[in-house]
Amino acid sequence: MENKLLIVENFSAGFDKCNILNNINFAVHQNTVTAIMGPSGCGKTTMIRCINRMHEFSQGATYSGKILLHGDDIYSMNPILVRRKIGMVFQRPNPFPTMSIYDNVISGFILNGIKLSKQKKDAIVIDTLKKVGLWDEVKDSLHRRGSFLSGGQQQRLCIARALAMNPDIILLDEPTSSLDPKSTLMIEQLVEQLKQTTTIIIVTHNTAQAARISDYVAFLYLGELVEYGPTKKIFTAPEHKKTEEYLTGKFS
Repeated sequence: MENKLLIVENFSAGFDKCNILNNINFAVHQNTVTAIMGPSGCGKTTMIRCINRMHEFSQGATYSGKILLHGDDIYSMNPILVRRKIGMVFQRPNPFPTMSIYDNVISGFILNGIKLSKQKKDAIVIDTLKKVGLWDEVKDSLHRRGSFLSGGQQQRLCIARALAMNPDIILLDEPTSSLDPKSTLMIEQLVEQLKQTTTIIIVTHNTAQAARISDYVAFLYLGELVEYGPTKKIFTAPEHKKTEEYLTGKFS
């Protein structure tokens, strides 16, 4: 059995007196892909925003319970450190528009005031762009702005930006929802490769995508964790009627 890298314990979150997530419990295993799926408004994005401490930036944000990374509660850690260990890639590609491709990759170091030698920067940029399959496509354009890239390339650049900090976990919030089928396939193939060295949590409302690329599935409905387990089991023998109804398209 894989190591439990992240453990969510009795976790609830919301705004003011209204909870979006209620008493969530599950564990994320190292070097696996965990898909968080469920209909719109069920709390998927709130869950991952809590995992990298972004939720608390919102006005009136509330939370209770624990999220443990390597056994340490992330809510007792410096949030900047948490975000170095837990990278985030958003739904729409968002390279920093005023930065070159090169600087986008190392922007985590730049924004955190971490000084690196030119040699070290070059090594990180080359290695990370190779990991996301972008190096051959952009090696002659490193000092052009990332915004000239296609949508799929921009999203891979955003994944490279998260990877460059060598995080324990990368959170992907519906990373292919704005991409064409070819770009979607490339991102899915990339996710499968990356789990050799990184743990990935992906939010998706696309059940076929969850079936294709995840090892574990957490199914959320109305802020509750209805079911969690190995993907194959959830898709072939779900324990809860609500999970089965969702997977068979009775609601979305």
